[in-house]
Amino acid sequence: MSDTSNVSKTDATEQDTVAPAEDPTAAPVAVVDPRLLVREEGFKGYITEFKRKIKGGELGSLPVFVGLIIIWTIFQAKNSLFLSADNLSSISYFMSATGMLAIGLVFVLLLGEIDLSVGSVSGLASTVFAVFVVTHGMNPWLALVLTIITGIGIGAIQGWFFAKIGVPAFVVTLAGFLGWNGLMLWLLGSSGTINIPADSGPVHLLGQNSFFMDQAVVGAYVLAGLGVVLALVGQFNDQRRRKAAGVPFRPTSEILLRVVLLAIASFAAAAVLNNASGVSNALVIFLASLVIVDFVLRRTTFGRKVFAVGGGIEAARRAGISVPMVRITVFAISGAFAAIGGMFFAGQTASATLNAGGGNTLMLAIAAAVIGGTSLFGGRGSVWSALLGMLVIQSIQTGLDLLNMNTSIQYMITGGVLLGAVVIDSVSRKSQKAAGRA
Repeated sequence: MSDTSNVSKTDATEQDTVAPAEDPTAAPVAVVDPRLLVREEGFKGYITEFKRKIKGGELGSLPVFVGLIIIWTIFQAKNSLFLSADNLSSISYFMSATGMLAIGLVFVLLLGEIDLSVGSVSGLASTVFAVFVVTHGMNPWLALVLTIITGIGIGAIQGWFFAKIGVPAFVVTLAGFLGWNGLMLWLLGSSGTINIPADSGPVHLLGQNSFFMDQAVVGAYVLAGLGVVLALVGQFNDQRRRKAAGVPFRPTSEILLRVVLLAIASFAAAAVLNNASGVSNALVIFLASLVIVDFVLRRTTFGRKVFAVGGGIEAARRAGISVPMVRITVFAISGAFAAIGGMFFAGQTASATLNAGGGNTLMLAIAAAVIGGTSLFGGRGSVWSALLGMLVIQSIQTGLDLLNMNTSIQYMITGGVLLGAVVIDSVSRKSQKAAGRA
């Protein structure tokens, strides 16, 4: 009896010690998001946050902007024509074709995979369009739709072999690189070239002498104003949604500052391009594609699934995501943008040739996405990396052309820049792991 009493007393004592009674009237402890504290500190808080990100390996697009400034400074010092309106207009036009291929590759890279067939698919697409229009007399716009569908089908087939059969994406797309290039050569025949009428719909639209609002010098300013308005509306809409959800949001002063800086950059670019011939249609379509794809990746369920699969396949499966379907869809998207890029190449030359999508097109498209900040390891990146990367690559090519330097030098410098981008990405990932943020 005595032992039982002692045990009961001991248990009671332990219960009192381990689980003390809580005061039901006590106010809940408020948890403050550190991002709110940063903004409350004003400019100093943003400086502190910037330093924290740099130490933690979260470099973002900073290396690209720094590299671009250095490249432009060097070439301008070597040749005063580099930053002229005509040369900058040329850069903006010729980067669009390869840039379209890079957009599709961003999707694939976000999965941590690679698509080696985009160059061949783009060349085949321009050839298919030429055969439809020239050989069969098809309406150019209908031929364009069928050409893009061809690209989607090719990408979906390659994605199916990868996602369903289990063949590595590298092998599937390498086979595509060879096979689709062979089909292009067969369609072109012995001549190796099919000239497309320059006034045929899409080819005229994407031609080098085709500009947005040809008859009005205000075309570039209209685009700049539209971009600023869309950015302003988007920022305030994001602020409203985050307020309603009770999560940290950007203050109005920060939004206005961002939009003002964007307006300055946009209207300055518009003024420069207007001093040349205006904004090319190819650039307009390229930028519009970037905006649409950025919305898809950041604001839709599908975009979140892409990042989830790239971040961890098993975790994505456990979350109920159909990994094979995401993979097939991503490769179909890559094929679609490769086909569109092929039409851009056709617009530049008004023809389908053996060189379409060949040479170093594939390598430059991959380099653009990686140099712009999309990780080769998957799960991290932005579609805007296609724009930033192409600006770097096209600036190097155009600058070296102005200096009459050999193509071999271009390849070596571009290769060095690509290696530097991958090294920065790898070091950044290690820094984030060390900081517990990977």
